[in-house]
Amino acid sequence: MTVLPLIVEPDQLEAHLEDPSVLIVDLCKARQYRKAHIPGAHFVNYPDIVRVEKPMMGLLPTGDRFSRIVSSLGITENTHVVAYDDEGGGCASRLIWTLHVFGHTRTSLLNGGLFSWANEGHPLTRDVPDRHSSDYALTDTGRFKVDREYILQHLDDSGTVLLDARSLNEYTGRKKFASRGGHIPGARRYEWTDAMDRSNNLRLLPADIIQQALDQSGITRDKEVIVYCQTHHRSAFSYVMLRALGYEDVKGYPGSWSEWGNRDDTPVEQ
Repeated sequence: MTVLPLIVEPDQLEAHLEDPSVLIVDLCKARQYRKAHIPGAHFVNYPDIVRVEKPMMGLLPTGDRFSRIVSSLGITENTHVVAYDDEGGGCASRLIWTLHVFGHTRTSLLNGGLFSWANEGHPLTRDVPDRHSSDYALTDTGRFKVDREYILQHLDDSGTVLLDARSLNEYTGRKKFASRGGHIPGARRYEWTDAMDRSNNLRLLPADIIQQALDQSGITRDKEVIVYCQTHHRSAFSYVMLRALGYEDVKGYPGSWSEWGNRDDTPVEQ
């Protein structure tokens, strides 16, 4: 079986374009996929991998629904899934996190996504690959995720730290996309784009630079880290980033602020 790192470079992926054990998933906008995509990549529409119960957004899909999507792509337990998008990695990372929650950890994020791939001269195509469905059925393992009750129980836990991946205006409550603005008490802010190198096709910054910023914020490797944003889209990228840095205990909060900020029984700081 092919083994690729959690963060894979374009050169590495190009060497595996014909590898039958590697399956590439494109989470770009549909228009972009039709225009050009990585050869062999299968398109997945981002809204199909999240569940909505307004006002809560970005919830986990049901096991049946997610299994149908995964099996329709031909993924099996031995498949290594490489995901990418055209917006910095949030959509692709959300797929990776969801796969992890459902027990499939053979995954990679293309570093820089379509930006690094296209800008550095790697092949693109309009051809849509054939799909060969599998009978792969996934179930929610309960790992790598938390809910509102869990966070409430750990607000004063010195071994747990919350990472808020949103903008400063969202964090302070000056800009809000829920009935209340602000952040979960004690949460440290590390905006998801702070980890991106805009001079290097939106790749992750060098690990030591990211780690220094995280350490200064108190988001250290010895703690359980819970990541959230508005819907656990941007913070899914933070999840993958932390896992790539070697953090062992990282969990995502599906629904994130769209749940927390729309309730009247959750504490809020501004």
